[in-house]
Amino acid sequence: MFTTIKTTKVYEQVIKQIKGMIWDGTLKTGDKLPSERDLSSQLGVSRASIREALRALEVVGLLDCRQGEGNFIRKNFENSLFEPLSIMFILNKSKPQEIFELRRVIEVETAALAAKMITEEELKELRELIEKIREYGDEDIKARLDKEFHFKIAKASRNSLIVTILNTISTLIDSLIKDARFQILKNESNKDIIDYHHNCIYNALERHDSQEAATVMRMHMELINENLIKLS
Repeated sequence: MFTTIKTTKVYEQVIKQIKGMIWDGTLKTGDKLPSERDLSSQLGVSRASIREALRALEVVGLLDCRQGEGNFIRKNFENSLFEPLSIMFILNKSKPQEIFELRRVIEVETAALAAKMITEEELKELRELIEKIREYGDEDIKARLDKEFHFKIAKASRNSLIVTILNTISTLIDSLIKDARFQILKNESNKDIIDYHHNCIYNALERHDSQEAATVMRMHMELINENLIKLS
C-alpha cells in the first residue's frame, strides 16, 4: 500500500504519498487512514514525521483529525480553504480589494453556469428568498438571506469547487469587515438597488439566459464591491 521513504524532508514525502493515493483513487472521501503507528511502520519513518505530515494535511483542509477516532479524508471541503487562504492573504500583504475582485470574477461566471443548470425547484427557492429579503425588517436577517441567495446560485452551477471557493472568499470578507453585508444593507438606496438586482438575476436564471445572468450579476457585484471598499 505504501512504500518505504528515504529522504531528508520526510514529512513532505509522507504528504506526497497520501495525496498521490487520493489522486489515484486508493483513498476516497471519508476513508480512515491507518494509525500513526501503522503508518510509521509501513513508511519506515518516525511517528514524529507522521504527526507532522498529518498536521500539515489537517491545516490545508485535506484531513479531518478526530480525537480518539483517528484521521479521515475530509468529506466536506466548504470550510477547509479559509485558514490557508487567510494566511496567504496576510503574508502576501494583499489588499481587501483583491478579494472583492476575485469574488466578482467568480460570481459572474457562476451566474452564467447556473442559468444553464438551474432547476425549477431551485428557482422556487430563490424566489422565496427574494420575497423574504423584501419582507423582513431585521437587517441582520436580510444580510443572512442575501448571503444564502448567492450560495443557492453557486450550488445551482453544479460545480463543487465554485461553492467551496465562494464560501472561503465570503468568510474572508466577513473576517476583514465585520458584518459586511449588514453594513451595506443599512443604506436605504442600496437596499432598493439590491432588491432590483436580485429580481433581474432571478428573471435571467428563469429564462436560462446565461449572458443576461452574467451581465446583471456583474452590475450587482460592482455595487457591492464599491461599498465594501469604502468599509475596508
